Amino acid sequence: MIRLVLRDLALAVRAGGGFGLGLAFFLIVVVLVPFAVGPETARLTAIAPGILWLGALLACLLSLDRIFALDYEDGTLDLLACAPIPLEGVAVAKALAHWLTTGLPLTLAAPVLGIFLNLPAGGFGWLVVSLALGTPALSVIGAFGAALTVGLRRGGLLLSLLVLPLYVPTLIFGAEVARRGAEGLAVQGPLLLLAGVTAGALALLPFAAAAALRINLR
Repeated sequence: MIRLVLRDLALAVRAGGGFGLGLAFFLIVVVLVPFAVGPETARLTAIAPGILWLGALLACLLSLDRIFALDYEDGTLDLLACAPIPLEGVAVAKALAHWLTTGLPLTLAAPVLGIFLNLPAGGFGWLVVSLALGTPALSVIGAFGAALTVGLRRGGLLLSLLVLPLYVPTLIFGAEVARRGAEGLAVQGPLLLLAGVTAGALALLPFAAAAALRINLR
């Protein structure tokens, strides 16, 4: 599994399949928001947690179709299906590689971009915590969606339509953690719910992704 993760990381860095693309998209979203809603400080402060979380979520979508598609096209996925590592492990490794190249950079960049939206000082720490806890769920859910659409031509749009409804709970609870942290309110409730969503996704969706891969490889 470690070698598979390292291989995907190397391919992502060489091809630019998520490393810089997601960060660039995240930056564009954050920079354009003040032009769209106006430069009023109070308005930007109010919407900053939601905008930052929404930008991170949409940035994660950009590279989802690459999780399994390239390996399916060149036959690597067939070899992985015959390898000693189970397909559940392959799904976990692919999701981990996606998070390392997309979710982790977005989490680290979010506080810097929060300055553009006048995020209150108390919200920076909780923004990082919420993204660090929630983005793994985005990658695992994305891996499940990518497994469902791996055999389809131009499945990128269908993949987005499949995973966006599944992303909604993570978006709601993650943005609520960041918002409450910025306002100095208690965050235990949404934080526990966000952790529950991530734990459930990590526990169940690798098996669902492996089942979808087996069906598509028949």
